Amino acid sequence: MSRTRLVNSLSAQPGLWAFLIVVAGAALRLWFVSTSQLGLVQDEAQYWDWTRHLQLTYYSKGPLIAWIIRCGTFVFGDTELGVRFGAIVGMAVFPGLVWILVARLWKRPVAALFALFAIAVAPLFQALGILMTTDNPFVLCWALAMIALYLCSTPDSQGRDRGLWPFALLAAAYGVGILAKYTMLGLAGLAVLHGLLLQRQALLPRRFWPRLVLALAVGVVIGFLPTLIWNMANGYVGYKHVLYLIGIEGKGAERIIRLSRVPEYVGAQLGFALPWWFALTLIAGWRAARRCWSNPARRADQPIALEVVPATLLTVFFWPVTLFFLAWSFHTKVLANWNTVSFVAGSILCGLEIERIMLSDFSSAGWRWVKAGFAASIVLTLFIHVHQMLPIPPSLNPANRLKGWQDMGQHMHEVVHSRFDDPSRVFFFSNVYDITAELAFYVPGQARAYCLWGPDRRMNQYDLWGGPQNHIGWNAVLVLRGDSPNAPADISEMFRNVSGPFRYVATYRDVPVRPFYYYLCYGYTGVWPVQHNAPF
Repeated sequence: MSRTRLVNSLSAQPGLWAFLIVVAGAALRLWFVSTSQLGLVQDEAQYWDWTRHLQLTYYSKGPLIAWIIRCGTFVFGDTELGVRFGAIVGMAVFPGLVWILVARLWKRPVAALFALFAIAVAPLFQALGILMTTDNPFVLCWALAMIALYLCSTPDSQGRDRGLWPFALLAAAYGVGILAKYTMLGLAGLAVLHGLLLQRQALLPRRFWPRLVLALAVGVVIGFLPTLIWNMANGYVGYKHVLYLIGIEGKGAERIIRLSRVPEYVGAQLGFALPWWFALTLIAGWRAARRCWSNPARRADQPIALEVVPATLLTVFFWPVTLFFLAWSFHTKVLANWNTVSFVAGSILCGLEIERIMLSDFSSAGWRWVKAGFAASIVLTLFIHVHQMLPIPPSLNPANRLKGWQDMGQHMHEVVHSRFDDPSRVFFFSNVYDITAELAFYVPGQARAYCLWGPDRRMNQYDLWGGPQNHIGWNAVLVLRGDSPNAPADISEMFRNVSGPFRYVATYRDVPVRPFYYYLCYGYTGVWPVQHNAPF
């Protein structure tokens, strides 16, 4: 298809194309989840376990993730689909918000379609549409906050003040976003920067600042107050964990500059968006930054140039977040997903740049590169979703390290029924949160599992729930990672008799993927280690 025919087709029925892109992506993800292509990863299993202990917040995250999963499991039961249904729905709603912003409010439907395509094929957003993590509701609230902030800073179609409702929408998005992830607090600084840049251009509506301050204050009350109450009752362990994780406290704060972790972080960002689209994002981001700072008059021969307010919004929501986490990666280990929300604005920038290439007098080489990017993105998307059906050697399949949990749970169930006289008086525990959570989900019956404290790990939510003190006299199975067969030193005090280790290699579709060690423990004495000077 030629460039002109493609643009004409998209322009003729943009709503239909948007619907097809969103539905196709949602259907593909629903099929992937319902056919158990990938069992719950560790964090998902932990978040599911939180739903059985609903609280104002949790040790490492806000409560929204548990509330969403609880809704999904209420409908579909405690199944993989139940846990992940919120992710499928969320990643269908997210491109709808992008469509509203770009196609409806900015009147750029073709750019919106290209942005939706960039979202559909980006490995980051594909993962967020399958895995039920905190980033899924986080990006929804972030996108909604961008829409609200744009409405707060522009008049309606008749040139009139929009009133208070956009600020109420901003407060709601901000508050709920904080309940999803503490990083949402940073949106306040971006909103202020957005206002300052528009004020510099004399484009800021009247009463913007008092309304913005009120909206942000209400949002903080909605989102931060529950976490504050919970942390006050639990020694502020959640806040200490965040400070430890970002390198302000603990060992991560000892060195200022660490160059070794930068390449890994940069590589992850390229992989999240696909390198060819990320390059276009950077180009469009530079154009937007120039536009919002210098505000050149748009010439008649530049019909696709961004207006100043959209350019400012995209600049503020892309560059500061991107550059902050890049700079922070020089100090400590920055997890790849910390920069997730920059790709909300980034996907829009990418769509705008593709539109510019398609509509401007560009060389045929540019169209060939874009066409190759379309093809490569579609092929990669299909490969990600059907790779289990392909004859890929297990050693070359990186997804295998996330699999094997269901088989592990089934095997542990068989061990209990074959090695203990009374399976109803046997509990499971591990020394790490991930195995604990997977045991809780995948062992038939889904009984509570416990996480044993040890001096070589950080604190986690299970430590706050305590041990199996009401199971004195019971038997137990201790499950360890495949690279750590040695049982904790104090296990002999906890049980009258311990046998093992026994090794088991879990499989996925009859392919070995993950080794475990386990111990059979008899006669729990009631001793359960308590953490001392725990790193957060």
